[in-house]
Amino acid sequence: MGSLSAYPRPEGVDEIPREQLDLRPDADVDYDLLHPKPVTGDKNIWFFWHRGFAHMHQYTRRTVRAWHRRFSKQGWVVRVMDREPGSPLNIANFLDIHDPEIFPKAFLDGTIGGDYAPQHTSDLVRWPLLNTYGGVYADVGMIQIGDLDRLWHATVGDPNSPHEIITYNAGGVDARSPTNYFFASGRNNPLFQRCQKLFLALWDADGGKSSTDGMHASPLLEGVPMMGADLSFEEDGKTYGPAEVSKLLTDYIIQGQVITMVMGLVDEDDGWNGPEYVARHVWATDYMVGSQLINEMTAWNGPRQFELMSLPLPRDGDAETPDQTLARAIVEACLSRSFGFKLAHGLILRVMGPTLGSLWRKNDGADDVSGTYGNWLRYGTVYWCQTELPPRLEFKVAPAVKIGQLLGKGRLGPGANGGVPAFEANK
Repeated sequence: MGSLSAYPRPEGVDEIPREQLDLRPDADVDYDLLHPKPVTGDKNIWFFWHRGFAHMHQYTRRTVRAWHRRFSKQGWVVRVMDREPGSPLNIANFLDIHDPEIFPKAFLDGTIGGDYAPQHTSDLVRWPLLNTYGGVYADVGMIQIGDLDRLWHATVGDPNSPHEIITYNAGGVDARSPTNYFFASGRNNPLFQRCQKLFLALWDADGGKSSTDGMHASPLLEGVPMMGADLSFEEDGKTYGPAEVSKLLTDYIIQGQVITMVMGLVDEDDGWNGPEYVARHVWATDYMVGSQLINEMTAWNGPRQFELMSLPLPRDGDAETPDQTLARAIVEACLSRSFGFKLAHGLILRVMGPTLGSLWRKNDGADDVSGTYGNWLRYGTVYWCQTELPPRLEFKVAPAVKIGQLLGKGRLGPGANGGVPAFEANK
């Protein structure tokens, strides 16, 4: 990383006192990550990589190290869960993988298949980890920018706060679409417990699934709109139209469908009112400004993002080029306005093409070249902290999506399939 004077600090961002950071060499930090402390409280930061931290790509290891450097001295313990035999961080050492109320048969058998088996495996561990231990679950592609510790103590970590979950939300204040790449909660959260039950029911259907293919059509999700909008792409001479892309995306992000359903469920027999719970207890910030700002500023153009982040800052006395001006605007905006920075991978590559994350993976070390805008961003995520917490979406009680039992029959509510005009008028 650059020296103290190498990069300008944006407005709205303060320098973190050195004594609050773990600035030891990478090897020392890696040792702690591979030998974490036992779980003693809720300040846990959970990741999952099927082969473990030591086998992660370099750019994602830098991301995980940054979480540790930034928050370990505030009491947070970072753990990268895995499925490696003999690993102390094997998920089996933390959760009962034989419990059918925690994992589906395919997880135990190691038969999860499909093109995105590792991603679906990680989906299956996040709610059980949070329900059992509490803390934060984040994808390894999630770069933390904002003050997680301060937000935690203002919400989930404050017994007097009504907020029990922290996440990002897509679609604006009227949508109920949390992004599954970042969840934070205490143990046994009632929303996440019900999400886990519904998620397992999808996996257990038809005698047990080995992938999420076709889950979009489950009657248990009736009333939740499909994902995808008007996207299409070509692959190997075949065109995938909007309807096919919608099914692919919905199956891939089926966890998102699950949480949207539980948020919109009113189950009187169970004493559950999802719309009221969300309005009272979910702290969410907008996902675009909060974690995808570079995509908004570059029209989701991954190669363009890679080009900009690879540029060097101008030398003393040199004028900025137009590209350097845009790169600076991106870095300053992300460091001062975004709570995080999500690097996309997986199915999105088929639909949208190469992403910044996939190009950093392909070009090893490109994210860590001293003097570049990418390195400036990396530097700021460790050494600086925003002066303000991000704005919260002020959720109101939305119309129910389903009225009835979580895993049983019910009737569609007025919020099914996208909601009703009355909610727009009365918000």
